[in-house]
Amino acid sequence: MKYREGELEFDFTAAKSVDKLDDTKRKLPEGMQFVDFVVEDDARLLLIEVKDPSCSAKGGTPQAEAAIAKSRADFTKKIENDSLISQELTPKARDSYTYLHLMKKDSRPMLYAFLLGADKLTLDPALLIGFKDRLLARIRHEADQPWSRNYLADCIVLTESNWTSIFPQYPVVRVSAKSTP
Repeated sequence: MKYREGELEFDFTAAKSVDKLDDTKRKLPEGMQFVDFVVEDDARLLLIEVKDPSCSAKGGTPQAEAAIAKSRADFTKKIENDSLISQELTPKARDSYTYLHLMKKDSRPMLYAFLLGADKLTLDPALLIGFKDRLLARIRHEADQPWSRNYLADCIVLTESNWTSIFPQYPVVRVSAKSTP
């Protein structure tokens, strides 16, 4: 089973099941944000969120190149000021868990895997060093007091370069945007 998210193609053949949770072709609860994939294996559920600001610029015009450069700079700012964590990644983790819980699909420990397509970002690598810890802390403590239940066992932050070393059973490759149907 191969699935695409932008220019990244995942091979989930080794998984027990895969759900493209944020699929716009199906009716989902309004006001909730969902991770890209929920992958079930023997031991756990992987909640996978992909952010890929390294996607190729469409069109190749100077205006398109400038727009993609601004988009990448804006994305880098979201990493620097943690708004990516608070406004995007944490709500997707919480809402995806809530949905899975209400659908009685939360019978296994859950690992939140965030894949960042960072090869074309101008990003200080030091920003990613504590990113996982800040993300997990925010997931566990969103309000004035921490959640009483740790609904995720853990989280992991990966890039294309180390994804396959952590998840060799689920390889990922970048596919040219020109081959997108």
